[in-house]
Amino acid sequence: MNRIDRKFAELREQKQPAFIPFLTIGDPDVRTSVDIIKELEKAGAAMIELGVPYSDPLADGPVIQRSSMRALKANRISILDCIGAAREARSEGCEIPFILFTYYNPVLQTGLDRIFKLLQENGIDGLIIPDLPMEEDEEVRALAQQHGLHLIPLVAPTSKERVQRIASRASGFVYCVSSLGVTGTRTEFHTGIDEFLTTVKSSTDLPIAIGFGISTPEQFARFAGTCDGIVVGSALVRTVEETLPLLTDESTKSQGLSKIHEFVRQLIG
Repeated sequence: MNRIDRKFAELREQKQPAFIPFLTIGDPDVRTSVDIIKELEKAGAAMIELGVPYSDPLADGPVIQRSSMRALKANRISILDCIGAAREARSEGCEIPFILFTYYNPVLQTGLDRIFKLLQENGIDGLIIPDLPMEEDEEVRALAQQHGLHLIPLVAPTSKERVQRIASRASGFVYCVSSLGVTGTRTEFHTGIDEFLTTVKSSTDLPIAIGFGISTPEQFARFAGTCDGIVVGSALVRTVEETLPLLTDESTKSQGLSKIHEFVRQLIG
């Protein structure tokens, strides 16, 4: 059984939602990203989205864009570096599921057969490709199944009649987008969000996770009772950004990691 399936089954028995942080790998560097991954697991992350820095993102808001630009400018981080971070974290004892979050071009440039072999060999359990539409994902879906990985779809309130089709083809879980537009912290969500979540739930037996804009303990709690997983991206990436002066100095790195740990503990309660 895939680690993602095991984790959701375990949390369902405990009646707890999965906290799923998104982290831009290579911001500020791969070694520190591995340290943050380990800290997130200690703080209560159920699984982690490993974000591949990309120069022309469609779904990322300004906070995640800035982190991608830092990683690309300082270290020229590639999709292979991100897979390497997963390998390193696994070698240092991380056991929670890893989900690679990447746009399609880096996958295509690396080569589909090669990338899936590497994902399988280096302990990655799932893949999210936000710019790969359902109508064009057959080859990627087949390779994911062949290598025991989940290709996790995003479904948005604007999907409407496509919700049933997307959810019925999903693997691992269905990622529900809470708001229209790009990622980023928000004070309000799409007005029909609860109806939307009900529609998605009725379309699949898989767990559903919600993301895009969740940044406070109140918002986390608001969805904890209705969703199996809650993705937090921009708020965590901003915390990393604010902590960079500590993280980039070996004498203060532990303080920076403690601040990230505390952010998570306050968020998820």
